Amino acid sequence: MNDSNKSVIKHHGGATGVTGSCHELTLDDNAGLLIDCGLFQGGDRGADGADAGRPEIEFDIGHIRALVITHVHLDHVGRIPWLLAAGFDGPIYCSEPSAELLPIMLEDAFKLAVSRQPEAINWYLRRVQRLLRPLPFGQWHSVYQGQGKEAAIRLRCAGHLLGSAYVECALTGEARGEDTRVIFSGDLGNRASPILRPPYQPEACDILVLESTYGDREHDD
Repeated sequence: MNDSNKSVIKHHGGATGVTGSCHELTLDDNAGLLIDCGLFQGGDRGADGADAGRPEIEFDIGHIRALVITHVHLDHVGRIPWLLAAGFDGPIYCSEPSAELLPIMLEDAFKLAVSRQPEAINWYLRRVQRLLRPLPFGQWHSVYQGQGKEAAIRLRCAGHLLGSAYVECALTGEARGEDTRVIFSGDLGNRASPILRPPYQPEACDILVLESTYGDREHDD
């Protein structure tokens, strides 16, 4: 996707199916931000035709500066082992509750898909813990500065499950002309959940990447 502010979004999953969510936001010519890195499940296929049996990372990650996790379901985080195996060593940003849940989810996925050897599991989890950067809801955090440009993110409650968030990305810099605000929705919940905060209403954005899994359904009152 290209707009007048030269923002580019690439989809590495979650675009032609409902699983495998993985979206890349261009920050400048040599830097990008990854939003989620999920497994393809069921019959879903990736952008390159890869199916659920091929979770490998088959796109360039040399320029990816950070990974932002919306929530800890495996169709949003399940490819993280392969992302690390491909050489990613940048920060992993998520909400504070998600930072508590993510190692538990990834340990279970690692045992099922990679190895049950305690040494391998412990090495992998230590690496995940080293990269985790928990963020509070509602506060801006700078994730990139370079070439006269800056990118900051803010997590807002998405109401989907404990710790779930949508991601606001603010892109500023003289080379962009006007500032650009991009929102990645992740998965959104309803307002009537008895144990979760309702989704926070966003103020405005220039580009919206929105979940459409249930877009053709009516929910009961």
